[in-house]
Amino acid sequence: MKNYTIVTESTSDLSQDMVNELGITVIPMAFSFGNESYLNYPDFREMDIHKFYEKIKKGERSTTALVNSNTFEEYFEPILQSGKDILYIGFSSGLSGTFASSLIAAEDLKQKYPDSKIVCIDTLAASMGEGLLVYYAAQLKQEGQSIDEVSQWVLDKRLNLCQWFTVDDLNHLKRGGRVSPMAATLGSALHVKPILHTDNEGRLIPVHNVRGRKKSIIALFEHMEELCINPEGQTIFISHADCLEETQYLADLIKEKLPVKEVILNFMGPVIGSHTGQGAISLFFLGKER
Repeated sequence: MKNYTIVTESTSDLSQDMVNELGITVIPMAFSFGNESYLNYPDFREMDIHKFYEKIKKGERSTTALVNSNTFEEYFEPILQSGKDILYIGFSSGLSGTFASSLIAAEDLKQKYPDSKIVCIDTLAASMGEGLLVYYAAQLKQEGQSIDEVSQWVLDKRLNLCQWFTVDDLNHLKRGGRVSPMAATLGSALHVKPILHTDNEGRLIPVHNVRGRKKSIIALFEHMEELCINPEGQTIFISHADCLEETQYLADLIKEKLPVKEVILNFMGPVIGSHTGQGAISLFFLGKER
């Protein structure tokens, strides 16, 4: 069986330790404050994650950019030159044009390396939801499964990946067009917290609202309790926008109520955090449907 490398980008929000453990390649995505641009690596080498969220809390605006096809080629080609195939597991096409760029790069490189395989999979997911599929794929690879077997597993499971979110600041959703300016103003005054999920097209969709921060966190758990299948065999991922204490409350609630295998927490990186704001919490698990 020909060897292969699993590639993703930093929107998967996997920690550097996990990246090292899984043996995967991560393409950094870019974010900017004004004229200053940075790359989001898993170890946050270009900007400390706490500093990023401090700037966001102060009202500074961060913008993001997709990964273009040239960058994909820069990361893909050395892998092909080493004689390995590529399994790219990427950021939702419903949220970014990044996946489309990967397809352009793959098509160009297949002409140069006709005997090599480049498989590109749209996870239709974001943050550690994308990361959870990468995590399982890397484990299957380490168990000896082929690129075809692992890619088929990801395709089969991606619509079972449940992704439930809440945010603390409605103004970031207002900027992204998820809520109207009036709804954001009224919601903030009434302490309304939206519950959102990622649909089967990989888009972020508001589902319902609750009053108060604690209730919003409990609502995430309630959706998991309703949808989760075989929790005893699952590793649960939770990403957070620099709100560890509240995220730990959710993790403890899950471990108290459900016999899950493990709960892993990590920061929501600057690319995703630019759109959610400080205080966002995202819960990821495998369920009967999204």
